[in-house]
Amino acid sequence: MAEYIEGKRAVIEALRSGVPLRNVLLSDNVQHDGLIKDILRKAKQRDISVREISRKRMDSISERGSHQGVMAEAKSYSYVSGGEILAAASTHAEEVGNALIVVCDHITDAGNLGAIARSAESVGASGLVIPNKRSAHVSAATYKSSAGAVSHIPIAQVANISNFIERAKEDGFWAIAATEHTDCILWDADLKGRIVLVMGSEHDGVSRLVLETCDIAAALPQKGCVASLNVAQASTVFMYEWLRQNVQNA
Repeated sequence: MAEYIEGKRAVIEALRSGVPLRNVLLSDNVQHDGLIKDILRKAKQRDISVREISRKRMDSISERGSHQGVMAEAKSYSYVSGGEILAAASTHAEEVGNALIVVCDHITDAGNLGAIARSAESVGASGLVIPNKRSAHVSAATYKSSAGAVSHIPIAQVANISNFIERAKEDGFWAIAATEHTDCILWDADLKGRIVLVMGSEHDGVSRLVLETCDIAAALPQKGCVASLNVAQASTVFMYEWLRQNVQNA
């Protein structure tokens, strides 16, 4: 199913942030103001075709009714397989002695997924793994919040998170779950070598079955009154602790 980005500023942002687009659609009666001229200029720079369609047709494909006479059709994201990410991570570990795979256990906000992808790419993770159902997928919002990082890190959709973790453990990876329901603080956890980092959903955290599949669980220390960090913020802390431990022992 095609994903459409609606509205002048949303389309400009998609063009600016590198969202893969099939085309830009303009209604036949749209006023060519400064924003439309900017859209046409950016589309030309990226060699993206611009099509004119009737206002009636645009209204029929608009989901929110906020298109302002302009929409963009996004290309489908090309996911890799879980096996491909695992193979790439194993190769990386053989070469440098460590590797990181980030697993998102039913994270539902596309912006959070993008922010996690941005941090994962920054620390040199081998890839992200997400469920193929009841989970955020790569969308225009993901590209925006990742600052384009999703174009530089592989992402896999898998049917069963626990099964993927078990496969990774067979290949010598240790799985660590980020959860507040443990007495182990992150600073005391051993993240050296091959690690699968599991981040839970925004509301429920890591699911029970996935938590039982992991080797260890760790929590962030809390000194303030707020119960916990946003999952994207927490994942960044966990990933940089993995990087710190492995850089020190490189």
